[in-house]
Amino acid sequence: MLTVFSGLCGVCMAQQKKGNNKSQWADLALTAGSSQGAGVLSYVHSWKLGKKKKLGAGIGAGLTGMYGEKVDYTTAPAKLARTNTTPFLIVFAGQNIKNWDTLTVQRPFTSSLNLTANFDYNFSPKWSGGLNIDLIGYTFGSKSSAILTSNGVTRTESVARPAAFNVLLNGDLDYGSLNSGFFGRYKINSRLAVRAVYQFLFTEYKTTNIKQTAPDGTMVDRFRNKSNNFGAAVSYYF
Repeated sequence: MLTVFSGLCGVCMAQQKKGNNKSQWADLALTAGSSQGAGVLSYVHSWKLGKKKKLGAGIGAGLTGMYGEKVDYTTAPAKLARTNTTPFLIVFAGQNIKNWDTLTVQRPFTSSLNLTANFDYNFSPKWSGGLNIDLIGYTFGSKSSAILTSNGVTRTESVARPAAFNVLLNGDLDYGSLNSGFFGRYKINSRLAVRAVYQFLFTEYKTTNIKQTAPDGTMVDRFRNKSNNFGAAVSYYF
């Protein structure tokens, strides 16, 4: 991942030397899904690539806040959650539901600050589409009571807390809270644009006092929620 990212930066810098082929913007997105919502404040520095400068590739930073009520988190470690943990192939692997326990966090609230990769394609001066994905960062947030359910038996966790470290690895190999998404964008004028957003959001909580005992004997304290959210955003270009 680092090799690809370094190569991208090299291409971007080479393109920049040929002229003013960059753009910068700040963005505020609001999304909602089942039992939860999110807000994302981000900054992106992007370079225009290709002969016609229609492709954009950039880096940035994003602050993602997630909040909810009685949100279900399931067993996070990939070796338990999936039937195959081979990188890249894991996204096609089956779900090992028999290994899943559920941690119901009563009032989750997380704030994640991550480095981001951003790509877009300009179909016209007004219309474009693209994607963004978090790479690495840190999460802080509120502690909450939670209920761990295993084989129909429930136990109470008084102090569940967000997993602190975030890193993009691949599918369920990921760790922590990561935001990614696709968007369609309409540029109102040289400064303002609006976006329609489809967001795929990972968040993780960890237990403090109790753990899941997996069928293979692994003790598990990490639980993940995957949310498919929809929303809108406003962008300001510098």
